[in-house]
Amino acid sequence: MDGRPGRSRNPYELTDDSPVYVISVAAQLSGLHPQTLRQYDRLGLVSPDRTAGRGRRYSARDIELLRTVQQLSQDEGINLAGIKRIIELENQVAALQSRVAELSAAVEGAAAAMRQREAQVHASYRRDLVPYQDVQQTGALVVWRPKRRGD
Repeated sequence: MDGRPGRSRNPYELTDDSPVYVISVAAQLSGLHPQTLRQYDRLGLVSPDRTAGRGRRYSARDIELLRTVQQLSQDEGINLAGIKRIIELENQVAALQSRVAELSAAVEGAAAAMRQREAQVHASYRRDLVPYQDVQQTGALVVWRPKRRGD
């Protein structure tokens, strides 16, 4: 979907998630050896799509992730287990941010519906009624005693 209701995305349109690169091209684009890509796949660091014949197909997002893994490993000195945990946490944060956006939209929708309903209630008020004006309190003490039955 392209985000607009009632319209479908062109099936031939490529996105960052389209699995189009074979392992040799993905290795060249990421600057890694194909065997390294296979190892990362086995470890679950990068999980490319598979063809019917079980061949790996990498997307542009996978290539970017491979570059990130390489950078974290070589430049930052983080081991592969640490990198896997970082990736998992980043995915979890992205999922939570998406959920927060969904809930925010739902809250805004409910608030708009409430404002609309409130406006309808206010519009239905009878115009011949006058609002009660609160009289300022004085320092006088008023005692009330009920009448007795015999009085």
